[in-house]
Amino acid sequence: MGAKIGGSGGGKYEEEANASINVTPFVDVMLVLLIIFMVAAPLAAVTVKVELPPAVAKPGTNPPKPVYISIQPNGRIFIQDFPSDLATLGDDLRKQVGSKRDPAHERIFIRGDKNVTYGDFMGVMNMLQDNGFYSVALVGEDNNK
Repeated sequence: MGAKIGGSGGGKYEEEANASINVTPFVDVMLVLLIIFMVAAPLAAVTVKVELPPAVAKPGTNPPKPVYISIQPNGRIFIQDFPSDLATLGDDLRKQVGSKRDPAHERIFIRGDKNVTYGDFMGVMNMLQDNGFYSVALVGEDNNK
């Protein structure tokens, strides 16, 4: 709050409160944050298309940064949105998870198309276990509508 300070008597030095609040910086900050969130929100989603089978289990809590492995009907494997294969799955997954987190305690979410062969699915599961990733969750389409 500003004030004019001066001597007694009228005139231009009379004490008077300036109670106007400038909201322009607040609005500018809010608009910048809105733009940042609008740009960052699509990056958080997985864009690999698979047709998920229905799930009847109650959803669990998500980890801070979920790691998704997607298996398409033709057997192609993706970690998040990046292609991989069985031979390099462990190394690619370690790069995605980061070196500071323990693979044995890292939960990996598998999104398998409902038309994936059992052999392709088991190949991914075996490769995860061979590389020390033991906590695996299967993602299904929510059927509780």
